[in-house]
Amino acid sequence: MVNMKWTLLLFCLACHSTNDSSSASNADNDRPNIIFMMADDLGWGDVGFNGNAWVKTPALDQMAREGIVFSRFYAAAPVCSPTRGSCLTGRHPFRYGVFFANRGKMEPEELTMAEYLQGKGYRTGHFGKWHLGTLTNDENDANRGGRDSAHYAPPWENGFDICFSTESKVPTWNPMITPDADAGDVGKNKPGTPFGTFYWNEKGKKINDNLEGDDSRVIMDRVIPFIEDQVSNEAPFFAVVWFHTPHLPVLTGEKYRNLYKGQSTDLQHYYGAISAMDEQICRLNARLKELNIDKNTLVFFTSDNGPEGKTRANRTQGSTGGFRGRKRSLYEGGIRVPGIAVWPAKIKGGRQTDYPAVTSDYFPTVLDILGERNQFPVRPIDGISLMEALNGDTQVRPVPIGFQSEEQKAWIDNQYKLFVRNGQPPELYDLLNDPFETKDISGEHPDQLKKMEKLISDFVNSCTASERGADYN
Repeated sequence: MVNMKWTLLLFCLACHSTNDSSSASNADNDRPNIIFMMADDLGWGDVGFNGNAWVKTPALDQMAREGIVFSRFYAAAPVCSPTRGSCLTGRHPFRYGVFFANRGKMEPEELTMAEYLQGKGYRTGHFGKWHLGTLTNDENDANRGGRDSAHYAPPWENGFDICFSTESKVPTWNPMITPDADAGDVGKNKPGTPFGTFYWNEKGKKINDNLEGDDSRVIMDRVIPFIEDQVSNEAPFFAVVWFHTPHLPVLTGEKYRNLYKGQSTDLQHYYGAISAMDEQICRLNARLKELNIDKNTLVFFTSDNGPEGKTRANRTQGSTGGFRGRKRSLYEGGIRVPGIAVWPAKIKGGRQTDYPAVTSDYFPTVLDILGERNQFPVRPIDGISLMEALNGDTQVRPVPIGFQSEEQKAWIDNQYKLFVRNGQPPELYDLLNDPFETKDISGEHPDQLKKMEKLISDFVNSCTASERGADYN
């Protein structure tokens, strides 16, 4: 049987070919380069442009001034793997079995944005953390590598031409070496020994050179040559840059710690790692300008979920900006994350929007940009195009956003949020007037509660049907 994802890809391309030749030519001329950058466990309040007066993120702050800031940008899940899947598929991760971190994989029947863009003539690259399946069947690697082929789903089998990828976390400084236990989440490894997570290329080979110092720099050293090659070849590109920072183990070098003299050692490492990442974002943006491609390059920046830890303690120094909950929680602090979009040729800069957006919106947005807004394969798609919000045409999202994670569910529209934890009464919040979720108003708005309970039940049932294979038949 023909692989379903390639059937869907051919369907998309066939639909595109029905456009008249003049509009197709214009679309080809206007194809932007696309860069998706994502931090790991970066809280909503861990960046300067969201009001943190201590952390130094000048590159991100400049992007915020040049682009549009989404004050209500959501990760599709409160943990990393599911959110990453949503970025590439436009679908809630429960539809294809990526229920939590280190569970499931990118299923072969799913059509990823990288595969779609390959079919449109883009060159595609993945750099940094993958976390949507293992990268080797031959040896132990990271959390699951080498266990068995059931987990195998590397980026190079999901649409990426060039890869510099890890399965999961690495230390944010000297990524191949286990740091002191103070850095957090080092397991049983002894300091100075191999950490056990490797970088792999698109040929399935381990990378062993240029792996010292700041991990964000290590990643960017591969991103920039990839971009330069595509410019030389006059090819549009899609680059996914998924930093490990500031996921545990988090530590940084003296240069970056010194930016925060007078702060605690833990905060010096945490903020220092973020500033080191920001430095590499500055380096990338500068190179885009030098190559004269910045104006027609669409850049998104976000985080995969809220900050680690039940509280700000030890190396889990991340800030939610006051929002309730943290990583693993479907309260706002676990899923509301920094969100920026920059595209000088098309998006008016210097703006902020309260439009609720989510990582599942990325793929539909790209389809819209390429003139194929209504040509997505026939299967449930949870994201929507953000172009009207990016253009400033609306502040109102036309459809709600659904969330599931372990025993939690949430349903968010422009004003209200339903939060449900199995075995406990449902909670309803007015996010416009109570963004920090301090007052449950379910008793005051029974009709709104009933309406949202019905909608979230339908959403859960739809995701369950998808996960059982209904979308692939």
